Amino acid sequence: MQLRSAILALVLAVSALSPAHATAEYTFAKGEYGIVDGGRAPSGRLSIAVHGEGEGGRNKFHAYLMAEPGHRRLAVLDDISENNNLDTKPDAYYARWSPDSRYVAVSFRSERHIMTMNIYRVEGGRARLIGTPDLFRDITGRTIDRKTDGDMRTYGPSVEWRAPRRFRFNDYRLFVLEDTKLADKLGALGKTTTMKDGRYTIQFSADADVTLVRGDRLRVGKPRPGTFPELE
Repeated sequence: MQLRSAILALVLAVSALSPAHATAEYTFAKGEYGIVDGGRAPSGRLSIAVHGEGEGGRNKFHAYLMAEPGHRRLAVLDDISENNNLDTKPDAYYARWSPDSRYVAVSFRSERHIMTMNIYRVEGGRARLIGTPDLFRDITGRTIDRKTDGDMRTYGPSVEWRAPRRFRFNDYRLFVLEDTKLADKLGALGKTTTMKDGRYTIQFSADADVTLVRGDRLRVGKPRPGTFPELE
């Protein structure tokens, strides 16, 4: 559960940072590709690294699949760029490989308290983006659109691989709402705290076993209550 702990610590504790230090930036040397947290594949032949240009690494920022031990660039990972990330420092990105090095989940902050997780199938020197579970949608029938729904303040998904094509997925979210209707729908998967101003913080935390089946489709098991961190 180290990745889950790291992600929750990041998305919950980062609120203590001043606005000027709310991002983790890194200025890369020419040709420098920094391996992310957990980025080395079990096979020893691949890694996940990030690179950007200019001050703070903001220009042309991408995550890459690298060949090891030569640290040679193989492919750009889809859907990770300067357009959807908050940080550029390599250790602000988290990669978790399947035991056979054929799949990798990469997590990063897309907003200050919001993580994005992309899962890729790695084959032939390429990484193909596949689906990511959404346990909240499965339980509530509701998909969160960050552009229109500001009630979700924190999102921190995590993966723990159990076998080459099977992993435990945790979906953690925190909402600030005027009533407890959502908590009533979540049942044991939710936890409610009353705020001083009369509003409510509602945490959603669910675990499920996920199996990758033919065509890289996700077979998601029955969700069960996850861990609820103590809120300050």
